[in-house]
Amino acid sequence: MARNKQDAPKPGAVEQDVLAAVRKAGHAGITSQQLALQLGLKDKGHRYLVYDALETLQDKGQVKEGKKGRYLSTKQRNEVEGTIDIIASGAGYVRLDDGGDDVFVHGRDVGMALHGDRVLVRVSGGRGARLEGKVLAVVRRRRTSFVGVLHKHQGRLILVADDQKVQRPFFIAPSEAGGAREGEKAIIELGEWKDARDLPRGRVIRVLGRAGEHNVEIHAILAEFGLPLEFPESVVAASEEIANGATPEEIARRRDVRDIPTLTIDPDDAKDLDDALSLRRLPNGHWEVGVHIADVSHYVRPNTVIDMEAASRATSVYLVDRVVPMLPEKLSNDLCSLNSHTDKLSFSAIFELDDHARIKGEWFGRTVMRSRRRFAYAEAQAIIDGGEGDFKEEVLQLHKLSQVLRKDRMANGALEIGGNEVKFKLDEQGRPLGVYEKVMGPANWLIEEFMLLANKRVATYVGDLRKKHGVVHPFVYRIHDLPDPEKIAQLRALVKSFGHDLGQAKDEELAHAINRLLQKIKGKEEENIIKQVTIRSMSKAIYSTDNIGHYGLAFEHYTHFTSPIRRYPDLLVHRALAHYLAGGKPLNADQLELSCEHSSQMEKRAADAERASIRYKQAEFLLQRIGQRFAGVVSGVTNWGVYVELKENKCEGMIPLRDIPGDHFKFDPDRYLVVGQRSGRRIRLGDDLDVIVRAVDMEKRTVDLALADGGPGHPSPAPGHGPGTWDEVRPHAQGKTAPRKGFRSPKGTNSKKSRKAAKDAKKKGRR
Repeated sequence: MARNKQDAPKPGAVEQDVLAAVRKAGHAGITSQQLALQLGLKDKGHRYLVYDALETLQDKGQVKEGKKGRYLSTKQRNEVEGTIDIIASGAGYVRLDDGGDDVFVHGRDVGMALHGDRVLVRVSGGRGARLEGKVLAVVRRRRTSFVGVLHKHQGRLILVADDQKVQRPFFIAPSEAGGAREGEKAIIELGEWKDARDLPRGRVIRVLGRAGEHNVEIHAILAEFGLPLEFPESVVAASEEIANGATPEEIARRRDVRDIPTLTIDPDDAKDLDDALSLRRLPNGHWEVGVHIADVSHYVRPNTVIDMEAASRATSVYLVDRVVPMLPEKLSNDLCSLNSHTDKLSFSAIFELDDHARIKGEWFGRTVMRSRRRFAYAEAQAIIDGGEGDFKEEVLQLHKLSQVLRKDRMANGALEIGGNEVKFKLDEQGRPLGVYEKVMGPANWLIEEFMLLANKRVATYVGDLRKKHGVVHPFVYRIHDLPDPEKIAQLRALVKSFGHDLGQAKDEELAHAINRLLQKIKGKEEENIIKQVTIRSMSKAIYSTDNIGHYGLAFEHYTHFTSPIRRYPDLLVHRALAHYLAGGKPLNADQLELSCEHSSQMEKRAADAERASIRYKQAEFLLQRIGQRFAGVVSGVTNWGVYVELKENKCEGMIPLRDIPGDHFKFDPDRYLVVGQRSGRRIRLGDDLDVIVRAVDMEKRTVDLALADGGPGHPSPAPGHGPGTWDEVRPHAQGKTAPRKGFRSPKGTNSKKSRKAAKDAKKKGRR
């Protein structure tokens, strides 16, 4: 990993990196010089960190020196490495690198591992077929900073992490509190922790403010998922120095499409407009459709401070009340945004289509364009629905062509399981006044189809270079793997229980079978449950240089070309496409793959943060409605509870199985239901339930529900919600929480009195 010469890495981080590198080297071993080069410590002034790390690891018995100055791991045969997932009980499962069975670790044997850490485990057999083990050491921390609420416990300050998987509180010494006080949210850095029986120590590095305040909680969510709260001053300053690139000299180097009718269609509150469509009739009767994308690559050059920050962020993050952009505002909302009535630099995919939307010609390259009209989705939809408006003919013709493209895509096996997004009406303080669904319609699909077309054809152009030149040209693809066979088998069984049949269709035919089924059950009671289970059976789309195609879209070649303002892979695609259009040699596949992996990880983080912000606002909305009754539909069943989505506001809560009166309910995973052991009563996905909001925990962002009438109702359909299933063409506590159970006071505070208090707290089951 590259290190900044002017910014020496922290010794602890180097120690983890060195240990990981030594273990990766295996029996061959590795020299200190090779370690320094591998870790990017080319500056001789920093190489002492490698030597210090090796000495420390030898003292710990984790590394030994072999022949010819090569360092080897002391790991034994029954010792394995993997990533630990901590569960609610405090125990964990270690996922092994070789894909073997997970190793179960009892809570008492977790040691100083935290959720997501890479750990060394000694495997010692287990019960039945289950492997069990003990954590010997933490090889690499998943994270070293944590966000949470500060509490006083036995007169001392501790921080309880917002991340429910991090179950140990952190002890904050007075000298490390940084002025933070009880009841505030803060970000801490993990400090010294030498004994698993003690609490880990933390040092406050930033105080966010009082817990429960809107901005504080949103900032806490960003910090929880390791997302940036603001841009570094150096990045903002660099962006302010960038001048408008639409100069006469630059325009002369580009294809000029400013005279062609061009428009944008976006949400009414969007500020980063990164795509536009142009349309004109050609003399031969065909249609020329231009997909014009902001030319971010002109402004953001490789290896600049802006580029490095964008690469690190990898994506813009869309929370309930704000966008955390990938690029500074000067770029995202001004220079790169395709604002109307302004000359803009663009990278375009221009297609010649006949009336049946068949491609008769295509061109890719840099352009200069000028949007004539900015449409909100509602305005474009009004024209599609028969209303009047500017550029009516263009909107209707684009709509007509998009319908043909959509119909052809579905005929080729593309899956159609998308849903609607949950949105909030907020007051000036950020409090939720209402919750509603943002419904997708033909105006959205109009844009979607042309973005899909551009993404597909750009990827196809690069993919076909292999046929032309006989050599692979590495590229950033958006790929989507085949569904999980086991999950598809469960889906078939579920569908059969409702009297339908998916048959034994192969992967290529399965998508058609699913689409036929979804059309058949539209509006029926079982629609919601079958849609949900279908979504869960699908893989997740990722970025990769290994093009295996996109199953969900039924495309052999697919990429992300259309949103470089808010997705770093799109910026890489623009650079690579420009390079190959100019006849450039194949790019470095390893470097591109590293960027793909990082971008996929950051995309998941951003999605998790978005869901966390939605859960927080849903909990806040229901906090004022405790005791009220709502009609709901079962949205999930597990071995610990039944999740219910409230029909009126799309908020979700859970009924714990242990709290359902009059019976003992057990989870049946094969049929997606819970069954009463005495009565035989069943509650399954899609069932109607009347519930009462029983309690809200704002710190955990959870809602507890109770059955209003003591029993399940009848199945009923409910519209789906949430973001797209596998891909996205156009993104866009009532009381104080006590310390979690099972911990010991820090050294120096372990008096009889404090031990007794901790024991009493444990008995009460406080968390």
